[in-house]
Amino acid sequence: MQFAAHLIGATYRDFYLNHETLVEANVACMEAFDMDGVGLISDPTREAEAFGARFDYPEESVPICTHYPVRTKEDIEALKLPDVAVARRTRDRIEGAALYREVLDDGIPVIGWIEGPLAEACDLVGVADMLIKLISEPDFSEMLLQKVTVTGKAFARAQVEAGCDVIGMGDAICSQISAKMYAHYVKDLHQELVAFIRELGALVKLHICGDITHLLPHIRDVHPDIVDVDWMVDMDAAYDILGPDVVRSGNLDPAVVVEQMSAGEVFRRTRDLVARERGRLFMMSAGCEVTPLTPPENLAAMREASRL
Repeated sequence: MQFAAHLIGATYRDFYLNHETLVEANVACMEAFDMDGVGLISDPTREAEAFGARFDYPEESVPICTHYPVRTKEDIEALKLPDVAVARRTRDRIEGAALYREVLDDGIPVIGWIEGPLAEACDLVGVADMLIKLISEPDFSEMLLQKVTVTGKAFARAQVEAGCDVIGMGDAICSQISAKMYAHYVKDLHQELVAFIRELGALVKLHICGDITHLLPHIRDVHPDIVDVDWMVDMDAAYDILGPDVVRSGNLDPAVVVEQMSAGEVFRRTRDLVARERGRLFMMSAGCEVTPLTPPENLAAMREASRL
């Protein structure tokens, strides 16, 4: 995201606060590196601001929360469900989807984005405090997770209606909890969201970066169409568990391989990964976000090798 902003001479803050900049940057990346689609992912705080969280917006960093609106069960009860078509930052993403559809051919997929339930709960409570709540206050946790799921559905619907073909669901914090805790708190909500988005006619891309090896059997039951697989996860093991009908997207290490290695080495590793995946549903990608310091020639090498 920051890489894309810099490609057109914009700041990261320009990218995540202005959908016109986001669309211009992603289209520029698509054209420069022959990418197969574009996305609306920008930062994790759009829904949180709509719920009443307050943020500072640094020029070259993710938004920084200055006020978490949820501390108690009473706060959850008082939390108003936002109108995603009216709230400033959710509306901006919806407008980005519509703008993509204006400037792109229908055959180019547009990937919208929502926060997963646990990620959104962390945005409203604070990461450390929310993880403690999972252990110490199950009623609080379940109440908040259920409430944010309602807004997740509304935000997904609005983006699909604006032109998105795929909805990405980011719930990265799930890699930091146990399989038992995921199954108890999150799995059913992920299943609910996936089923809902599919009923809208879109595909679902689940993003839980980090090592999700322990979650793969549960993720299989969630039935997402696409699963992002980070570099810590063995691609063959993921295939064996998820099965042949799930598209795995990944999984070169973005910081060590894609950023720091030579273009020739990036080409070789991409070529080898593509060769291993031939005949299976697979999307060539870095395991997680491409870093802002990635040399453009390394992305070009990835694309060239992916065609072999």
